[in-house]
Amino acid sequence: MSFASVEDQLALIRRGVEKIVPEEELADKLEKSRQTDTPLRIKYGIDPTGVDLHLGHTVPMRKMRQFQELGHQAVIIIGNYTALVGDPSGRDETRARLTIDQVENNAQDYLRQLGKVIDLSKAEVVRNGDWFAEMSFAEVLELCGKVTVAQLLTRDDFAKRYRAESPIYLHECLYPVMQAWDSVEVRADIELGGTEQLYSFMLARDLQRNQNMPGQIGVMSPILVGLDGVRRMGKSLGNYIGIGEAPYEITKKLMQLPDDCMRMYFELLTDLPVPEINSLLGGHPKDAKLALVTAIIGEYYGTSEAESAVARWQREIGQGDMPAEIPVAALSRDAIEDGKMQAAALFKAAGLVSSTSDARRLIAQGGAKFGEDRNRIENHDDLVEVSTGLLLWAGKKRFCRIELTD
Repeated sequence: MSFASVEDQLALIRRGVEKIVPEEELADKLEKSRQTDTPLRIKYGIDPTGVDLHLGHTVPMRKMRQFQELGHQAVIIIGNYTALVGDPSGRDETRARLTIDQVENNAQDYLRQLGKVIDLSKAEVVRNGDWFAEMSFAEVLELCGKVTVAQLLTRDDFAKRYRAESPIYLHECLYPVMQAWDSVEVRADIELGGTEQLYSFMLARDLQRNQNMPGQIGVMSPILVGLDGVRRMGKSLGNYIGIGEAPYEITKKLMQLPDDCMRMYFELLTDLPVPEINSLLGGHPKDAKLALVTAIIGEYYGTSEAESAVARWQREIGQGDMPAEIPVAALSRDAIEDGKMQAAALFKAAGLVSSTSDARRLIAQGGAKFGEDRNRIENHDDLVEVSTGLLLWAGKKRFCRIELTD
């Protein structure tokens, strides 16, 4: 096949990527691939430790799809044996271990969901149990002999637990070694993942060179923040969007996304050109979010479903239609000073929250708004002009109009 120029490939590969290590070798690999008409082998490993893939998981998968579109070979490793150990990355405690049956059931569902993002018909799909299950104890010892304890303790998660005198179990130390050995088995040229995987990516280079192979390159994407705009997207944190969720549910969640996260979502989760993204972000935030919703849902459900979900949101929740009946909250004029009131206190006084701490949490999550245009309150200490008829919103379903009383 005919590959695009190295410059064009690099431009696509670098989009939404935080780090390429070592970056200086990437152009050389791409050029050699073009000259020999040989696709690069792009590795992505995923442990079937759960059953719901969310948008955060799709970031490296979308990068894999881009490599496929450039003509390279996708190699998907289902980590049915690494899943038995549990990935310690970013954790300060031991991860609960799964059974073989649990892992296998999850793997089947993972593949179904992976097919929504990448072309599985053109991908190599392997399981690392294919080689780890065949290893003798002597071979395991030989593999472990290639890595020192000091090397393992350079990992942030292990170092943190070591300093805190938290237990680090021996089986956990095998995880990065196993992940790195996967790259040897599939002869990976490039591995995709998050920045927290740098140690394992570089260990894989060492093991490959030990086997007289060229070392792989790590292409690492930033960690997608969740709907709270702060922490990484995760089901346990309740700040995630599953790719299998209904279009309207995805729409409602994305429309709550903090404005300052939109560029990350556009760049990591859509194929929109950067100039178009810049134009959208330079306009009204609501219009930008609606474009984001349309692009993301369109990718998984099609344009028609995306437009239908957006239209429903506009009809039921958007600014176009006000609720037919709006409760009235009486507020004494004595409670306000110079026509203004501190935001957290205002929402508590209006009865939209049960406590000041709840009000602060609501504001921090971006759910507190006021006025006909639903202006977002940014800080719990903000002063809000209060007059009779002022509309307050606490999320999407709680609202009231203020009526000042003497």
